[in-house]
Amino acid sequence: MTKPSLPELLHAAVTAVGGTERPGQAAMAGAVAEAVDDNSHLLVQAGTGTGKSLGYLVPALAHGERVVVATATLALQRQLVERDLPRTVDALHPLLRRRPDFAMLKGRSNYLCLHRLHEGVPQDEEEGLFDQFEAAAPSSKLGQDLLRLRDWSDDTESGDRDDLTPGVSDRAWAQVSVSSRECLGASKCAYGAECFAELARERAKLADVVVTNHALLAIDAIEGAPVLPQHEVLIVDEAHELVSRVTGVATGELTPGQVNRAVRRAAKLVNEKAADALQTASEGFERVMELALPGRLEEVPEDLGYALLALRDAARTVISALGNTRDKSVQDEDAVRKQALAAVETIHGVAERITQGSEYDVVWYERHDRFGASLRVAPLSVSGLLREKLFTERSVVLTSATLKLGGDFNGVGASLGLAPEGTAGDDLPQWKGLDVGSPFDYPKQGILYVARHLATPGREGSRTDMLDELTELVKAAGGRTLGLFSSMRAAQAAAEELRGRLDKPILLQGEETLGELIKNFAADPETCLFGTLSLWQGVDVPGASCQLVIMDRIPFPRPDDPLMSARQKAVEEAGGNGFMAVAATHAALLMAQGAGRLVRATSDKGVVAVLDPRLANARYGSYLRASLPDFWYTTDRNQARRSLAAIDAAAKADGK
Repeated sequence: MTKPSLPELLHAAVTAVGGTERPGQAAMAGAVAEAVDDNSHLLVQAGTGTGKSLGYLVPALAHGERVVVATATLALQRQLVERDLPRTVDALHPLLRRRPDFAMLKGRSNYLCLHRLHEGVPQDEEEGLFDQFEAAAPSSKLGQDLLRLRDWSDDTESGDRDDLTPGVSDRAWAQVSVSSRECLGASKCAYGAECFAELARERAKLADVVVTNHALLAIDAIEGAPVLPQHEVLIVDEAHELVSRVTGVATGELTPGQVNRAVRRAAKLVNEKAADALQTASEGFERVMELALPGRLEEVPEDLGYALLALRDAARTVISALGNTRDKSVQDEDAVRKQALAAVETIHGVAERITQGSEYDVVWYERHDRFGASLRVAPLSVSGLLREKLFTERSVVLTSATLKLGGDFNGVGASLGLAPEGTAGDDLPQWKGLDVGSPFDYPKQGILYVARHLATPGREGSRTDMLDELTELVKAAGGRTLGLFSSMRAAQAAAEELRGRLDKPILLQGEETLGELIKNFAADPETCLFGTLSLWQGVDVPGASCQLVIMDRIPFPRPDDPLMSARQKAVEEAGGNGFMAVAATHAALLMAQGAGRLVRATSDKGVVAVLDPRLANARYGSYLRASLPDFWYTTDRNQARRSLAAIDAAAKADGK
């Protein structure tokens, strides 16, 4: 039997999921197959509606080697494992004459820990060990969550937190889960044979396709202890998120509360001298943190340096002593020791990293209204790490609806550690960029309106003219508005103002769970939804409920963001344009994602309104506009309002 062609396989898969074959999807599948066969790398931009999941799954499954697919969001992981993969595998089985297996794999703390569930949580010293189910009153929210988790543990096959609906609070989940550092290990644990995390790993080892998340991919790359099974092909979906997820995993943090907890956990397990030294170091660190002012630390101040050295040395002593002392009053000693060791090792690691003072790290203080001060350290750049760990020994395909910024892939490529496309060199990963377009007719389906007449937004202060413009646009659209704001404060101020001015329901992020807000927004066309960062990327509402997307201002990083400003300065010191490389790239990605909320289906119509004149007037405006979908462009406010009113009238005539 002749080997089936890629178009045949793609046709079978698209038919099975009830989709429509699109030229962009076919072009993408061909390019993925070529990259996998050549063991080369591909950045592919595939607009909403292209069907990119099948565009990479079909050629990857046809190739026959093991594939890891890493995504940023839970929604896409679910879509792949529950819908796309089962149907695609069924459709390709008769043609390939084999049935590829697939599995989901996440970090250990995403799975229910049976040891924690049955043996209780090792608590801090003054609380003693307690059974969390007895201690949490059944009438309390925590108690109800824990009882539900205990019942669920008998029914679940996966133990995966995301399979529990409705979900439970982080506090409740923390009572029944462990980090990889706290885990006893399958061989030492009484529940090792039935451990959900271990079973997930075993399934992944046998699977042809492993679906995971960016965070686990980052841990696998950074920590040098392989978590993912050996694989020949890596596909990173939602790849515009990868750099920030990897940065998050590579960021260390120290807080006085965290250090105090570690002291209490270790106190019973080590000799008095070691415990006292850690306690004294903890108190010294707390005194320094009381005076901490938010901002970057170009050099570690002397008092903080002494406090960190004391913490590092005391933590090292405790780590050595933890193996020796046994306290007969401690129950379930292995679990208590493992939890204490994990807490103290984290403190030792972060304190040592900051005291060593690498030029490639950025250190800063943060202050939170509720949680007080924290000390953080993050890599100045993760590009070298990604080049070294990601692009060797396997073919990598990175895809997203937004990878091409300002007209090319080089900006995103540089953030991933890739030299400009086409650059030759023995030690340089070779890659190609491909934009397969979108099935949507953006110039006919959408308008990009820039409110050129408004005042340039300042850092603080109310923007009365912007709120007036916002009111007029929402009124013309008849509601149907997704408001994307650069800060939570701006979103709250706009919601408060418009609730007083308009007789339309205004939903505000934070007043209900995100899922509930999006559901209510989609259900009622007159409703508006206002919010910040997660709405710029996480909303998929096709149809008449979302016909106006508003951005209050260009979402540049805050000028006092320590990491972004350090990255910008580093580019400038190397002779580059720091503003364009860091701030403008950050804004372009977010704006491209935000504008992508408008057109989600071939019948959608609407307006993206940017209430920041800099998009029309500033020199960098053309770069940002080139990163957005190719909407019809105008700065005429009357034209924008007339168009919105016409779209609203058409939707009402259709009964929507």
